[in-house]
Amino acid sequence: MAREKYLSMRQNVTGFSFTNLGLFTGFASSVVSAVYSLVLFDIFKLFFAEEMASSAVGIYAAIIAIFSMCVGLFSTQILRWFTKTRLLGIVLSFLGACYCMMSFSVKPGTFITLDFMAQFALTLLNILLPLFISDFSKGVGMEKLHARYLLWVNIGAFIAPMFAMSVVSFFNNNYRMPLLAAGLVYFSGLLFFKHFGIVQEDKIIKRVNMRKTLRALKITALQFFFFFCMLRAYTVIFGYYALRAMRYLYVPIVVIEKGFTSETLGVVLSVGILPYIIIESFIGKLIKKFGVKIWLTIGFVSFAIFSIFATFVSGYALLAIFVLWQISGAFMEACHDLLFFDDMPKEHQAKFYGVFRTSVNFPSVIAPILGGICIAVFNSTSAVWLITAVMGILSTIVLWSKH
Repeated sequence: MAREKYLSMRQNVTGFSFTNLGLFTGFASSVVSAVYSLVLFDIFKLFFAEEMASSAVGIYAAIIAIFSMCVGLFSTQILRWFTKTRLLGIVLSFLGACYCMMSFSVKPGTFITLDFMAQFALTLLNILLPLFISDFSKGVGMEKLHARYLLWVNIGAFIAPMFAMSVVSFFNNNYRMPLLAAGLVYFSGLLFFKHFGIVQEDKIIKRVNMRKTLRALKITALQFFFFFCMLRAYTVIFGYYALRAMRYLYVPIVVIEKGFTSETLGVVLSVGILPYIIIESFIGKLIKKFGVKIWLTIGFVSFAIFSIFATFVSGYALLAIFVLWQISGAFMEACHDLLFFDDMPKEHQAKFYGVFRTSVNFPSVIAPILGGICIAVFNSTSAVWLITAVMGILSTIVLWSKH
């Protein structure tokens, strides 16, 4: 797929302009993450006992991840039909509208429908922003821009959980109301993006032949996995996002199950962002000097160690672990996408990035299913940390594997 041309834009638009969007996406997505599993938990408690409800949350997360993975695979075709500029505007509008409506939705079926629509847009957003940053990385370097984007994401994510839980407390433990704020932030991000004044020539949408489209997707996927470096990168990123999925899904549930308040949860989630902000302010230079493997190794191994402790400690010691293993996540977050961008030529990135991004969604299929099984077998939500310990060790082994 050829790189797209930009007809016009404001004179001061650079790769840093797109990294600044991380403040909007980081804040909005972290507001959603802070309450998402709790909203689902409340929904499923209407139908199941409490322990089974937490297991059902994992199964639902797996189903929606399968959907997001399919969207990621079809993104290559979507990018053939629409310019990135037009598509990003549509996606931000869609996210704003969906989350605003989800905050007022009272019927489980309505909420779930809107959730699938939001996940469709969110999957495309997470594909589009790195591609834009790569397009405008000339003269700066992808390492520096990627680190700057993640820094803004985490500054937004630091503020978001405490804000979300304050909103929950103000509205009498209504976990849906913070979603309204997330929707408004996505609308603000849309206005910020429109200020760039980027213009691209619209593409001609050709009639879709589903058989040819599916064949093209199959060929693209096979071409991607033919390269060993891409297969290894995919597997390692699978490990990273599996750990992240388990953490985002089950930490809020475990904290509330252990008897802590929503305000305490907000503090834990916000303080846990500090390692990301601190480490990612300088990790870009360290990655450029020493490479990505050493930092990914530190992240995976330390996460596994913390996970082992999390299975049998309780009280404030458990909360401390939930904060400490964010240090592990911070080392990994700035590195993982670079395994793709360092080894894939720019002219092929738009073609293969959708396949690569399924490594984000596929773990959210497998990990919650394993978590749900683990909870059902051991009758304890905390048992899921055994799975994250194993994942951390296996990911380290794959990272250092050779042909």
